[in-house]
Amino acid sequence: MHAAILPTAGRNVVVVGTQWGDEGKGKIVDWLTDHAQGVVRFQGGHNAGHTLVIAGRKTALQLIPSGVMRAGVACYIGNGVVVDPAHLLQEIERIEQLGIDVRSRLFVSEACPLILPFHVEMDRAREALRESSGSGKIGTTGKGIGPAYEDKVARRALRVQDLKHPQRFEDKLRELVELHNAELTGVLQAAPLAWQPMLDAAMAAAEQIRPLMADVGYRLFQAHGAGANLLFEGAQGTLLDIDHGTYPYVTSSNCVAGNAAAGAGIGPGLLHYILGITKAYTTRVGAGPFPTELPMDVAGTVGHHLSTVGQERGTVTGRARRCGWLDAAALKRSMIINGISGLCITKLDVLDGLPEINICTGYELGASRLDILPLDADEIAACKPVYETLPGWSETTAGLTNWEQLPLNARRYLERMQALIGAPIDMVSTGPDRVHTILLRHPFRA
Repeated sequence: MHAAILPTAGRNVVVVGTQWGDEGKGKIVDWLTDHAQGVVRFQGGHNAGHTLVIAGRKTALQLIPSGVMRAGVACYIGNGVVVDPAHLLQEIERIEQLGIDVRSRLFVSEACPLILPFHVEMDRAREALRESSGSGKIGTTGKGIGPAYEDKVARRALRVQDLKHPQRFEDKLRELVELHNAELTGVLQAAPLAWQPMLDAAMAAAEQIRPLMADVGYRLFQAHGAGANLLFEGAQGTLLDIDHGTYPYVTSSNCVAGNAAAGAGIGPGLLHYILGITKAYTTRVGAGPFPTELPMDVAGTVGHHLSTVGQERGTVTGRARRCGWLDAAALKRSMIINGISGLCITKLDVLDGLPEINICTGYELGASRLDILPLDADEIAACKPVYETLPGWSETTAGLTNWEQLPLNARRYLERMQALIGAPIDMVSTGPDRVHTILLRHPFRA
């Protein structure tokens, strides 16, 4: 074959959160889809929440890729995602009510494991048992994500492809319900669930989901070969990764950039640029160690400022997010794990008006000084942050779209952050709307 008639390969970008999630990935993915022809979710489930603000209208997405808000962009749910059929259809209908076409451009991998009602009941009952026993809640969303991944790893999961085969689905469902009812009624002291209502609901959902089923990995390979730019959208954040996060206070999937390949069904050679989304301060939802956490209950304190000005509540759960100073030592860990090509700093405007701003540059752990986040959650909990203090700024950064417009101290803060983390800042978000963005280097052109 002559080189002249080979297809022109596209450029692919992976977007990952570098902290404990909630970094503002949805807005950035939406912004980047102006240069993409496809957006791919590769892990997690509807425990993730991405809030987009477009022309002043707020839209919350949980399972469907953020690219759905751009006309003509194909949306893929990869095999690494666990899918609740009822929630998927509800989310599709909610988006369609906004006048947006979804079904003609949404493709769901047949290999996605299904979340079923017994997964949800087990998730909630386990959290209740942890709390009552005094061992402490992990802080799950109660959506059944963890138990669904357990069935996947145990090689007994019902998958999207099983919805095409009613008898096969029924046989596997009966076995799973019997298995999980034993745990529900035994260890968890909860009520058993009947399999027939689950089967009826699944078969009703199957009629609508069947047209969306696809061989996502092969479609992505073909799209890339035809010259399409693809955007891989991560959920949660690096420090919630099942292997690399603050275990056991983590999610149930791999949130890191490398999983974009396995969770979508393509080779790692097709991942060309890794964009790490980093909030200008730090937040986390749920339990687990958080070295730079600040108290938020007292008006006038920095923690209260970050919480209220940043409107820090979870998109999915509505839970208040814990807030603290930027942790550069934790971000170093994320940079290494993900192979970050460039950073996008979000919510810079929340820091407007603070007289001083701290950055955690490392920790004291006993007699040791660490410059990177440890891997052991108990050690992280024992870490005392070491801070570097920078002057704040009184001018507003909200809505700015040019680097030179930023206050001098805001630029110095970003430059110091960049030096400490060891990755270039390519984008800065200065507000929730897609136009509130400063571009220094475009991920699809870098």
